[in-house]
Amino acid sequence: MSSYRVCVCFTRKFRVTEAEPPADVKEAFKKYAEGGNQMSSEQLLKFLMEVQGETQLSVVDAEGIVRPILQKRHPITKLTRQALVLDDFHHYLFSADLNPPINSKVVHDMNAPLSHYYIFTGHNSYLTGNQLTSDCSDVPIIKALKKGVRVIELDIWPNSDKDDVHVLHGRTATTPVELITCLKSIKEHAFSASPYPVVITLEDHLTPDLQAKVAQMLTETFGEMLFVPESDSLKECPSPEELKHRIIISTKPPKEYLEASASVCKDRRNNSTRSKESEDDVWGSEPSSLTADQEENEKSDSDKNYEDDDESIHRPHVSSAYKRLIAIHAGKPKGGLKEALKIDPDKVRRLSLSEQALEKAAESHGTDIVRFTQRNILRVYPKGTRFNSSNYKPLIGWMHGAQMVAFNMQGYGRSLWLMHGMFRSNGGCGYVKKPDFLLNVGPNNEFFDPKAKLPVKKTLKVKVYMGDGWHLDFKQTHFDRYSPPDFYTRVGIAGVPADEMMKKTKTREDMWSPVWDEEFTFPLTVPELALLRIEVHEYDMSEKDDFAGQTCIPVSELKPGIHTVPLCDRKGEKYNSTRLLMRFEFI
Repeated sequence: MSSYRVCVCFTRKFRVTEAEPPADVKEAFKKYAEGGNQMSSEQLLKFLMEVQGETQLSVVDAEGIVRPILQKRHPITKLTRQALVLDDFHHYLFSADLNPPINSKVVHDMNAPLSHYYIFTGHNSYLTGNQLTSDCSDVPIIKALKKGVRVIELDIWPNSDKDDVHVLHGRTATTPVELITCLKSIKEHAFSASPYPVVITLEDHLTPDLQAKVAQMLTETFGEMLFVPESDSLKECPSPEELKHRIIISTKPPKEYLEASASVCKDRRNNSTRSKESEDDVWGSEPSSLTADQEENEKSDSDKNYEDDDESIHRPHVSSAYKRLIAIHAGKPKGGLKEALKIDPDKVRRLSLSEQALEKAAESHGTDIVRFTQRNILRVYPKGTRFNSSNYKPLIGWMHGAQMVAFNMQGYGRSLWLMHGMFRSNGGCGYVKKPDFLLNVGPNNEFFDPKAKLPVKKTLKVKVYMGDGWHLDFKQTHFDRYSPPDFYTRVGIAGVPADEMMKKTKTREDMWSPVWDEEFTFPLTVPELALLRIEVHEYDMSEKDDFAGQTCIPVSELKPGIHTVPLCDRKGEKYNSTRLLMRFEFI
């Protein structure tokens, strides 16, 4: 019983009751228990295979599920009972640990070239907050690595005495952190969440002497972990499997340091309103005052100083030790987008585009981008005006095969929820195999066209049964001071434009354990890129509805049947108890 005080002399009382199993759960128990009041391990196995799609399990596996449930729920009779009653069966189905909606293991082929995978990628990984005034630190780098992020971006600049290397967001008021601090933290935490390779992308603003110093730092810090290519450039990317527990460096090949760069370094702290420089954007620099059209005709100082030029190998002041460590060369050829998207059969390279530049390029060069990303790496980064470290919609990058869709991991919001959802795939290892249609070439040498209208390939039916756990994760008055919460669930698809939609359940009033029992249907033209979006809100008549949990799940890895969906907070951290019971069916 929970009490809510309405005024000095009046208190409303509500009974907190556990919802009974949904009708579908009762029917499944009745069917597979063959009309009896207990379900044996053999009967549970049949249910798991026929309803839950678990075709690889054995009776031993089913016994391994039954035993801990009985030990937990019936410790006195566990030695005499070997079967589940209805409430035990419901407890199993409504357990996030025992019955999750997706697999927790690596299930994709990890032996293809690196360019065949989406890679969990951070942007300005060292920033603790906004892009202009926040501190630089190794703490957000550690947090990102622990969440499975595989690409860490570091902007490296000379310190004020020009004798050491700092990491900071150039031309802003961000406070620096020493490069060596970041490198040591990367070494310590790189493989805490995944054994697959970590790529460090460097935005380099250094003199040759300091580049040589960075080469020494990288070599001494990482040792045998550091992947050093055998030749000046890779002809094909190695696979994630080959590169397990390795660190890969990606940046522009060094050039002779020009005096113009020194002046850029000198005033980088005095212009806090300018956005980050081009980051190899093929359209040039992206200050907030420029439009995407203007970008094409502009060039930043960085572009002038660091254009690709094979002659650099003959220049006496170039740091050869530094250049030797660069496995994936970044940069852009002269001549704009068409030249940038040309394929070099003897060299793999990385191209970077801002979110706006990608949108513009996709209008007229969609299939060229898909073709480019079959062999080469495309990195997409947030536009320079996202000073608050917000993010953009990642789907346009994924639709075109972009491997590195770089996000501000210290931010939060729906875009980041989608990113978290995509990289729940493949056991959360940070590498997700791209769909075959983005890797294949048609019989007439054609490539996937992201603009093409496609027929429905698969239909997903989603049933939202019930939710529970809020009373354990939230204070009694968190949602409403005078009564239990009024929850509703939003369910929908993020994916290609034709597949996107959101639907909503009815609002259940005054219930900590709401029961909806509502079904929704989602036709999908590209199910391989679809993410199931789930949000729970608490209805508020007078103010904005309260947030009560969210998650995103890759549709391609959804298990059929009845499963528990754990919910997360706004920042993507999983709640201890809050969860939904749902059913998924493909037709």
